[in-house]
Amino acid sequence: MLSFSTCWNSHRHSDGGAMVDEILGMGFDTIEISHGLKVSLLPGVIRAVKEGKVRVSGVHNFCPSPVELMIDAPDAYEFTGHRSHDRERALALTLKTIDFGAEVGAKYVVIHLGTVPMKRMTPQLEELVKTGKIQSREYVDLKLKFLKRREQLGPFYLKRSREALEKLLEPAANKGITLAIESRSHFEQVPTEREMVGLMQEYAGPNVGYWHDFGHVHRKHNLGLLDHAEWLERMSPYLVGAHFHDVIWPERDHRVPFQGTVDFNRLLPLVPPELPIVWELGSRRKKEDILQVLPKWKRRFALWV
Repeated sequence: MLSFSTCWNSHRHSDGGAMVDEILGMGFDTIEISHGLKVSLLPGVIRAVKEGKVRVSGVHNFCPSPVELMIDAPDAYEFTGHRSHDRERALALTLKTIDFGAEVGAKYVVIHLGTVPMKRMTPQLEELVKTGKIQSREYVDLKLKFLKRREQLGPFYLKRSREALEKLLEPAANKGITLAIESRSHFEQVPTEREMVGLMQEYAGPNVGYWHDFGHVHRKHNLGLLDHAEWLERMSPYLVGAHFHDVIWPERDHRVPFQGTVDFNRLLPLVPPELPIVWELGSRRKKEDILQVLPKWKRRFALWV
């Protein structure tokens, strides 16, 4: 199932109906309602859904955007936060997102589980890769130091994430919503791949699954932290959908498909065609580029339309 994320154009519209119409006009008939959606856009979106103009594959936490935030900030409140207020706010906003998702006929809510508060080393690794130092002793030493520190700190924050997940299971089940735990682009974030496997082994079922983000995973692939194809194949039993966007080496993601280095010919066949494939493109991507590649996508990947 092909879907298109509103993260591309929601900031440009004051009416949700007009936002939906722009996406429909490009040749999509299904949307994922993304984080950053202003409350003022809700009436138009809901009206378009009720009139049958558009289908909603899912929503991305937090949706709608918290009223107190002036910018799109899906990680402003985290289940792993130090302050209890932030953790409680993250939980309350997620419950609100689940309710909204059910109202518009969504099948899933994409969620972030949090971050381990530590010195950010992913940007340092990316800078070394950009300068051709991925095989250098400097790179190897920094990566090993990073992985060791992350493993030391991780259990406490994973526990907080699990506690939040436990509180979301019943409300999601009651609304017929699947909690889609998203793969992240930074190793500082929760969960790591090892942690994700553990979560899926414990929680995967009708209301919890794995959400594969092609761009996020490929950024880790480019840092030598995993093999993209091997990871996707390993997680296929838990897969409930994917965000689809390209990556310009090594870390410039949310690009229009076929403009970067992600090998979709190899990777996409690992995704069952009945699952939602959501084009999640950055807001600066040009409409003419999207219109140019969409027919190419439909020819090459007809099963996933």
